[in-house]
Amino acid sequence: MQGIERQQIIKEKLLNAETTISANQFAKLFEVSRQTIVGDIALLRATGEKIDSTPQGYRYQQTRALSQIVVVQHTADQMALELNTLIDVGVSIEDVQVEHPIYGLLKGALSLHTKSDVQHFIDKYHEIQSELLSSLTNGLHMHLLTYDEPDQLEMARQKLDELGMLYHN
Repeated sequence: MQGIERQQIIKEKLLNAETTISANQFAKLFEVSRQTIVGDIALLRATGEKIDSTPQGYRYQQTRALSQIVVVQHTADQMALELNTLIDVGVSIEDVQVEHPIYGLLKGALSLHTKSDVQHFIDKYHEIQSELLSSLTNGLHMHLLTYDEPDQLEMARQKLDELGMLYHN
């Protein structure tokens, strides 16, 4: 199979997918290397395709009407509660951000849109046993949230406040 044909199939699969698809999954499907798939995705992006790379895999960009940054503070043990609370009120968590005294604003892509996305992220965090960006700032961090209706953001802020996670200076 030629690269152009493979890229067309990748595009079709991503357009029709309900969840993300990893480079490894595509590599197995096409019997090519993971790096070949990464290159195919790069070529698709170069032609203007709006493909996101998330910790869970690839997906087409999901555009939502509104976005807002919220500032929160909590422990690593409270991360699942925070993320699931946000998903429950209908918002997506696009990234995590911390303000570093030397490097300035540090961002990590999350692209969490469903409880399944959250569970995958939590599982990976426990599997890798890595430090969270918020560990650099005593749990203080920001999230870019996307949503469709203003009341979703208000509900998210209210729920985070009830949990004692919404940061007030």
